Amino acid sequence: MITMEKRQGIAYVTMDRQRSMNSLDDEALEALLAIWTEVRDDDRLRVAVITGAGTQAFCTGGDLKSLMPAVASGAVPLDSRRLQALLKGFPLYKPVVAAVNGACLAGGMELLQATDIRIAVDEAIFGLPEPRWGLFPAAGSTVRLPRQVPYCRAMELLLSGEPISAADALALGLVNRVVPRAHLMSTAVQWAERLARNSAVAVQRIKQAVLQGADLPTPEAFALETALARQVFAHPDAQEGLQAFSQKRAPRYLAEGDHG
Repeated sequence: MITMEKRQGIAYVTMDRQRSMNSLDDEALEALLAIWTEVRDDDRLRVAVITGAGTQAFCTGGDLKSLMPAVASGAVPLDSRRLQALLKGFPLYKPVVAAVNGACLAGGMELLQATDIRIAVDEAIFGLPEPRWGLFPAAGSTVRLPRQVPYCRAMELLLSGEPISAADALALGLVNRVVPRAHLMSTAVQWAERLARNSAVAVQRIKQAVLQGADLPTPEAFALETALARQVFAHPDAQEGLQAFSQKRAPRYLAEGDHG
């Protein structure tokens, strides 16, 4: 089961299949994709926080007893729609905060790489065990991971299938913070609220520039950056932010869809 709760412009998404370490079957992938679509399309939502239910796992990827055997046999195709549930090829420019409450493995680790701010508990572990079981991390890791951490460390994770600790993930730059379990959600929420206070149009165009620019030659990436910057400067939020600064008050920004 995948649930979402909306509070004050923040979507709280929980992967809840605790009996299978929050692994994902085909139904869960469909539900998760539907939630990401709603997060993207609801202009009232500025940020998403995703976590796993319980204390054992954030997400351990595709269910090895149902989904992955079906994929390996060809009964369930490895198609773009299923992979979009893990944010591969899904255009979501609203920031996503990950609250890693336990094991973050396989597809869970791949989903993590698509998030923007990552908070983990002390006892979390991270890894891509696919090659140990004759499988392939197909939700973006061979592309994202070598761009997010040093090449040799990325290859260590990708080729060995061995997990690393939360402390190692922090040292590697894979996560932003490691905190005691009691502080996990409060820290994630603080980050989400901080991002939600910023201009939605500015935040989303900045993320868009980063994600789209990564695939472009430098001159084209600079051109994209300038084009997106023009959109932000032309938005009423720019004037509101400058006025708020000069008047020494908190800005009152519009929702992303309030200005064409």
